Amino acid sequence: PFQNDSVVAGGGAIEMELSKYLRDYSRTIPGKQQLLIGAYAKALEIIPRQLCDNAGFDATNILNKLRAKHAQVCTPRGS
Repeated sequence: PFQNDSVVAGGGAIEMELSKYLRDYSRTIPGKQQLLIGAYAKALEIIPRQLCDNAGFDATNILNKLRAKHAQVCTPRGS
């Protein structure tokens, strides 16, 4: 079967973006709240991880690619 492990918008993209935002935010607050928000951010990544597992891909590799893409500064199309 044909397999393509390129990053596709939609397959957990929103969850990864929310996870990135929450991880960044958690680094700005002290105490147990930081751990709680970080754990919630990690939990959001379960959705794209499960999608990868279901498709037969290496979830760790794909999630690392997704994190890298979401870490890049995005510019609107046509700019």
